Amino acid sequence: MSRERPNGDKRGGRRGAFALALLPALLGGPALAQETPDPSQAEPAPSTASNPLARSPSEPATAGRPRRSAFDAPTALRGSGAFSAPAPLGSGTTANPAPASEESEEPSVARLPRFRSATSLPGSAATRGTPARPSILRLRAAPPRRLGTATRQITQTRTQQTITDLRLTPVIQTPVSGVPLPAPILGLGLPNAAGLLLGTALRRPIPADTAYAPLGIRLGTFTLLPAFTQSVGYDSNPDQIGGTRLRPSLALRSEAELALRSEWSASELTAEMRGSYLEYPQNPEASRPNAVGTARMRVDVDRDTRIDLETRFLLDSQRIGSPDLGAGGGATTRPLFATYGATAGVQENFNRLQLSLRGSIDRSVFEDAQLGNGTTIIQSDRDANQYGLRLRAGYEISPAITPFVETFLDTRVYDTPVDQFGLRRDSDGVAFTAGAAVALNSTLTAEISGGLQHRSYIDRTLQDINAPVVNAALVWSVSPLTTVRFNQQTGVIETAVPGSSGAFTDAATLEVQHDLLRNLSITLGGAYLSTNYDGVRIRERGYSATARLDYRFNRWLALRGSYIYSTLNSTVPLSTYEAHTVLLGVRVNP
Repeated sequence: MSRERPNGDKRGGRRGAFALALLPALLGGPALAQETPDPSQAEPAPSTASNPLARSPSEPATAGRPRRSAFDAPTALRGSGAFSAPAPLGSGTTANPAPASEESEEPSVARLPRFRSATSLPGSAATRGTPARPSILRLRAAPPRRLGTATRQITQTRTQQTITDLRLTPVIQTPVSGVPLPAPILGLGLPNAAGLLLGTALRRPIPADTAYAPLGIRLGTFTLLPAFTQSVGYDSNPDQIGGTRLRPSLALRSEAELALRSEWSASELTAEMRGSYLEYPQNPEASRPNAVGTARMRVDVDRDTRIDLETRFLLDSQRIGSPDLGAGGGATTRPLFATYGATAGVQENFNRLQLSLRGSIDRSVFEDAQLGNGTTIIQSDRDANQYGLRLRAGYEISPAITPFVETFLDTRVYDTPVDQFGLRRDSDGVAFTAGAAVALNSTLTAEISGGLQHRSYIDRTLQDINAPVVNAALVWSVSPLTTVRFNQQTGVIETAVPGSSGAFTDAATLEVQHDLLRNLSITLGGAYLSTNYDGVRIRERGYSATARLDYRFNRWLALRGSYIYSTLNSTVPLSTYEAHTVLLGVRVNP
């Protein structure tokens, strides 16, 4: 008695078999999760003659074989080169394959395109030495399955590549209290940290070796990087004055730092704060605090819209021989001053065109100074606010270079309309600049601009100031072991010198860091300062040179030694000075 199934209409049966065979190929995707036979577990097919229950060759021969899901393919082969290219038409994976051997004859249904794992069917191309390749429909319908989720590091690399440009820097430049130093040396606070907010627009930390880099403290979605440094050394001129009144002293310096960065897949929040106190036991009047900090937040509204927010502050002291404290240099203490402000803006991208609008507010506050004869120099009339508006348009010629033009409008308003000399120092300013932002992968990042600025004063006795504007910020990774930084910034700062409208400043810093070993690095740097007081004959030129050595014992402990030489030449005799500073300290990163 025959056990074959009745086929009914032969023509209708062929149509049904073809539709059934073509359905997996058309719908072959991860959602169907079809099962494929495992040749390693398949049993030998019994002969038709010896087994009367055997199916007809026209039927699928998958019954009776152990089967597993296609998702059980070896992890190492998912999305691998076996699925990298579609099979050409007419190859072994099409509906008309080459005849296989008699021992491993493959049913016609199994030869049709379907969702296959790396484990191929008997008699397929993989068993003959070449990996099986899916059909064009398979590759177009569903790409290879990605294992796991995107790592946080890769996501941040693609979304948190933000360059802090010059438009976010404060617009009130603090009075120069000493020769500026390169950015990393500013952490030492000697002799002046004002340059940190004057010329470090592209300030980017030089990465330490991964074996010695601090891990930080995880707090929710933030990473905190605290640090404490205690140093001892010697300063030949703590007061930064000239003449015969020099009082060298032992130098004791305590510094605390805190850096914060977000661990978000989109947007970004970073902050960096430093506070220190420099004590001179043999010259207590020269002891002074120093603090500086910035916090920046980027909000990614969508792909083309970004909001930038920034807050900043600076606490420093004026040098005794500053022209703003009188030409006689009779001050006995270093008065403190503070500058703090905020910036808010939005940037919109129209394909390659970038437009940004930013508003800022900054405030400066000054402490009174004491003279040797007991009198007090009132400086409250120097307290002022500055309001600014900056419009910038850039066009991305290529991913490496973006030229831009920029317009800046600002107004400065003093708390006291008329100062102690009877002058009204409120003023308005406008500046036009053009430049380019350059980003050559991670090797070179720079922003250079130049233009003109004009400032007019309410008081008619104060003449207007016309001056050039040159801003530059560059970070160049010469090699994995060597990094070069350069910063330059010009501007017109406020002054209390009678008869002077303001002071034109030009500050530039250059530093080179080289890693001698994985845990040993040396930093060499230099700085230049030029200050010209408009309306009076006061000119100052300053230079500094510095060398620093950092030796890291492990992730949390380091030894730091530094030497700083600074000199300032001024037309005011007692303002000219020269100083040597040596420090040796221990840095702890918990």
